[in-house]
Amino acid sequence: MTRTPPSSRTSTHRIRRPLLVVVLVAVLAAIVVALGLPLLKPSSDSDSDSSSAMPGQGSSVRPPAPSLPDRAPPDSSQQERRGPLDEADGVVPDGSTVLDDDVPAVANLDADLLAALRRAAPEAADDGVAFTVNSGWRSPEYQNQLLRKAVAQYGSEAEAARWVATATTSPHVSGDAVDIGPEEATAWLAVHGAAYGLCRIYRNEPWHFELRTDAPDRGCPRRYADPTQDPRMRP
Repeated sequence: MTRTPPSSRTSTHRIRRPLLVVVLVAVLAAIVVALGLPLLKPSSDSDSDSSSAMPGQGSSVRPPAPSLPDRAPPDSSQQERRGPLDEADGVVPDGSTVLDDDVPAVANLDADLLAALRRAAPEAADDGVAFTVNSGWRSPEYQNQLLRKAVAQYGSEAEAARWVATATTSPHVSGDAVDIGPEEATAWLAVHGAAYGLCRIYRNEPWHFELRTDAPDRGCPRRYADPTQDPRMRP
């Protein structure tokens, strides 16, 4: 009987052991794949290294998106107080009269001025003339808007000041002025208004009336050419 040389047996064992290991690894891999488990779980160190790679350096792992802070509330000073201006700011609905207590532009007028207008209105009506309120009390926001529009229209603040006062100087904001229409009404007031204390103040604004309590006795004062001549308009 021929014996296998020791060297040959050793070689056979060396071949069989690696083969057995390969088979076991393959079986284990098949089981893992069938169960849907990851073959390798990267360590926290490898995650850190991958996420720190700069763009363009071949990193295959994207860093997590940064969490965004809560959005800060908008700055209320950059917004309109209530959106577009409306009747609450003194915008006058068409056809408003001095008797419309539900219209803020009328109701917020100075009480004495409004009373004088309401005394004059029936007398004018007897002559076939009706008073329409084109503008009365205004909020500061409304006045500022009118001033901005005037600057855009006339091309400069100096020219706009001949027609629109600032919110801090305008008698409309304080409720001490009213713009009356139509033309027949302003013409009637030009003749009869002084008896009620209702006076034109500016030559360039024949529709603009204010109360002068001494006018029934002394007549209305001399009119200014425009608001820029009125000392009340100066800062």
